[in-house]
Amino acid sequence: MREPDAPAQARTSPRLALLMTPAFAWLGLLIVLPHVELAVLSFRAQVGPRHYVPSLLQYRTFFDQPEYWRTFLRTAWMSVVATFATLCLALPIAWVIAKIARGRASAWLLLACLIPFWISETVRTLGWMILLRQSGVLPALLVDLGITAHPVELLYRDSTIMVGLVYNSMLFMIVPLISSLESLDNSLIEAAYDLGAGGLTVLRKIVIPHAAPGITAGCIIVFMLTLGDYITPTLLGGKDSGWFTEQIYTQFITRFNWAQGAAFGFLLLGLSTAIVVLGLKITGQRFGDVMGRR
Repeated sequence: MREPDAPAQARTSPRLALLMTPAFAWLGLLIVLPHVELAVLSFRAQVGPRHYVPSLLQYRTFFDQPEYWRTFLRTAWMSVVATFATLCLALPIAWVIAKIARGRASAWLLLACLIPFWISETVRTLGWMILLRQSGVLPALLVDLGITAHPVELLYRDSTIMVGLVYNSMLFMIVPLISSLESLDNSLIEAAYDLGAGGLTVLRKIVIPHAAPGITAGCIIVFMLTLGDYITPTLLGGKDSGWFTEQIYTQFITRFNWAQGAAFGFLLLGLSTAIVVLGLKITGQRFGDVMGRR
């Protein structure tokens, strides 16, 4: 194959740089610079009017106050559980769309998964509040069916928060799974059944290993979304939801303690990064390969 001549390459480089300028400007101005500023802010303490000194006070406060680190660990654990629950629900849905449904049926099923995400997360979460509040649809239905004697309050529970987190992040697990499962050769599954393998064996030996990049990518996205979610835990769990993003909001907005809020934000970022790296190590995947295949 003939190599492109030097003048052609010279003409392409400025055009490519021009096309990439908005993306780099967006990354630099809206992501990199704010994070750098917050990092500097989290590592200093005010000792006088407009006078600051380097300090780890904000991070020591986190470890000295049990309320903060317990909420931190609770948020991490519930995010892991929500991610696993989302995977368990999304895998059969993705399998039906990618392997069982054909033609328009597959397209319609995927559209049905997309439709709820045409509206904002706030509206979707408010819909769950209408269904689950004491005067809502579901408590009234339970009374009509004779299951409960009077309407019960289904909001402000950990299980309710979990339902909202799974529902709001489901699509971000389904799409990577469909992408991975579509490339799975059906003849491999047929050969496994012909050789006497059962359904669980096929799932464990063929489907899951083939879909590993999609599973990893979906889990990364869903975990980061649930860990940093603020609307769903606050609306469905109330002010005492025990979600760490609520602590960050309180420091920034209520107490105007930006240094402490910045430290909390970076602790949450560090936790997210650590768990993602751990997940990649366990599954033997590389981040670039996983996200590149999506």
